[in-house]
Amino acid sequence: MQEGMKPEDAMKELVEGNKRFVAGKQKFPNTNAKRRTEVAKGQHPFAIIVGCSDSRVPPEVLFDRGLGDLFIIRTAGNVVDDVAIGSIEYAAEHLGVQLLVVLGHSKCGAVDATMKGGEAPGHIGSIVQKIKLAVDKVKGKPGDAWMNCVQANVEKIVEELKGSKPILHELEEEGKLHVVGAIYCVDSGGVLFMK
Repeated sequence: MQEGMKPEDAMKELVEGNKRFVAGKQKFPNTNAKRRTEVAKGQHPFAIIVGCSDSRVPPEVLFDRGLGDLFIIRTAGNVVDDVAIGSIEYAAEHLGVQLLVVLGHSKCGAVDATMKGGEAPGHIGSIVQKIKLAVDKVKGKPGDAWMNCVQANVEKIVEELKGSKPILHELEEEGKLHVVGAIYCVDSGGVLFMK
């Protein structure tokens, strides 16, 4: 992949890779010894993915990508904190990545636990607190409550990242970073990019 790939081209790569994954026709690009040698000299990922830690949602697999293609930050519920945002800033500013995808998914356990309420032990409470804002926003809305909450959580994180000052906000305002939400369906394998 070339350094500084335009967001629309990066999005096309992700969409095409996901189509291959869904169809069971993966190419497993950039996974050989030659690629390993190439990326040992430096990385030039074409997209940043903020995804959930859920073991069913590995971005390299569902987008059919290999070594050095994606810069990935994974946390339960795909929530972000200062460390995650700093990692995103590094990829966007230092590595020149122009596409940032916040990737939620169906059947997210972190969202489900937040919806159910109750005591969240230890540091799990910090995850629940972040997701609770999205859950409260869509409570009582028509449709599937769980998916409504997953989508609201992705939308909230997209807005949080777009507004993250100074670096991400400035890059987004200058058109040097495109931030988009997406939802992965654990049943079909498909990724739906949100408008």
